[in-house]
Amino acid sequence: MSEHAMISDLTESEVSPLEAQWKQLVLPRVLGTLDLSMIAVIDEKRARVQIRDVANRLINEEAAPLSVIQRRHVVRQIEDEVMGLGPLEPLLADPSVSDILVNGPNNIYVERSGKLQRTAVRFNDDAHLLNIIDRIVSKVGRRIDESTPMVDARLKDGSRVNAIIPPLAIDGPVLSIRRFRKDALNIDDLVRYGSLNPALVGLLRAIVMARLNVMISGGTGSGKTTLLNAMSAFIPERERIVTIEDSAELQLQQPHVVRLETRQVNVEGRGQITQRDLVRNSLRMRPDRIVVGEVRGAEALDMLQAMNTGHEGSMTTVHANSPADALVRLENIIGMSGVSIPYKPLRQQICSAIQAIVEIERMSDGKRRVVSVQEVFGMQGDEIRLREIFAFRQTGVDAQGAVVGTFAACGTPPAFLSKLRSRGETLDETLFAAPEASR
Repeated sequence: MSEHAMISDLTESEVSPLEAQWKQLVLPRVLGTLDLSMIAVIDEKRARVQIRDVANRLINEEAAPLSVIQRRHVVRQIEDEVMGLGPLEPLLADPSVSDILVNGPNNIYVERSGKLQRTAVRFNDDAHLLNIIDRIVSKVGRRIDESTPMVDARLKDGSRVNAIIPPLAIDGPVLSIRRFRKDALNIDDLVRYGSLNPALVGLLRAIVMARLNVMISGGTGSGKTTLLNAMSAFIPERERIVTIEDSAELQLQQPHVVRLETRQVNVEGRGQITQRDLVRNSLRMRPDRIVVGEVRGAEALDMLQAMNTGHEGSMTTVHANSPADALVRLENIIGMSGVSIPYKPLRQQICSAIQAIVEIERMSDGKRRVVSVQEVFGMQGDEIRLREIFAFRQTGVDAQGAVVGTFAACGTPPAFLSKLRSRGETLDETLFAAPEASR
C-alpha cells in the first residue's frame, strides 16, 4: 500500500482499541531506544525510516497479534507522535481539509468543501492534546500555560494555529488550524469553481491594471485572501510590490515582491512588530503597490494615507458582511485605534482612498462566490455613497442543496470607467447593461 493510501485510510477510519493498546506499549520503548538528539538533526524522511525500523523490530519481538494493516497503522502513529503532531498528521496530509477544529481530545472536526464534518480522530486525553499544542507553540518561540493560556502560531507549511487552554477554555484544550494551500488558486480556478464568471474577471482585471485601490470584504472563511491572491496576479511584473500580513499566506508570482510579516511578543513580552509598523516602514521601501493581507487595527489609517499619497493600485481585505459594513468597520477600527479624527474628514479620506469594494461570501452550499462589486461613488452630505456594478443573484437551491443563481451587471456603467480608459483599459459598456436591457 502506498503512503498516500495509508494516510487516507488512517484519516477516515477509527483507530481500533487493539491498535491504541499496542501504540501505547511500543511508543515508550521506541523513545527509550532512539537517540532523540540525533533524530532532531537529521532530515525528517531519514528520521521516519529509523523510527519505523525500531518500531517494527519491537513489535516483532513482542509477537504482537496485529494484522499487516493494523501493524502499519501502529507504526505510522508512532512516527507521527515522535516527528509530527500525533493524531493530526493524517488530517494535515489530506489536501481536501481546509480547517481542523479540535474541541478537546475526543471531539475533532474538519472542513471539506466548505462544510464541517466530525472525524474519528482521537487524542488519548487532555495531557496528550496539551503536549501536541506545546510542541506547536514551542517551535515558534512561544509558550502556553496558565499564565499565557491563549496563543497564535504557525506550522512549517504556513498553516495558522490558534490554541486556548484552561482556565479560559472551560471544557479542556481547544486547537484550531487554518490550512495553508501550497498551490494557491488562480483566477481560472475560481471561474471553474463558480466563484465568478469571465465577464466579472474582465472587470476585476481592468480595475487592478488601471491601479484603482481595491478592498475585498467578506466573513470568516469566505475566501478573501484567496481572491486577493488571485486578483494580485493581474499586477504587471515590472512593478515593485510590498505585501504585509499577520501570517504570510499570499503567494504572488511576480518577480519583484517584498514579503513582510508581523512578529508577536517574545517570552519576555517584548519585540512585537505590528502591521502598522510594517505599513509605515513599507512607505520607505519605494513600493509601486502595497498589499495588506487584512486591515484590523491602527494600520488602516496608514493604509488609507498611502493610497492617497501616490501608492495607487493598493489592495487589502477587511472582515465585513457587505460593502457598506466594510466602510463602517474601517471607520470603527480607525476610531478604536486611538486616533482622533472627526467623522466627516475621515469619511472623505476613505472615499478618496478606495475606489472599489469586492464582496465575497461563503454560501449555504459551502461554495465561495463574489456576490457584489461596488464602486465608492463619492459623498452625499456626510455619508459615503456606494453604487453596485456587478452582483450574483441567487434564484434558488437545487435538489442537492447547491445554490442556483447568475452573475449579472446592475445596469449602470461605473464612474471610474473613464479612468480605466485613460489608463488603457477598454471595457465595452454593454458589459454593464442589465440582463433585461441586453435582450
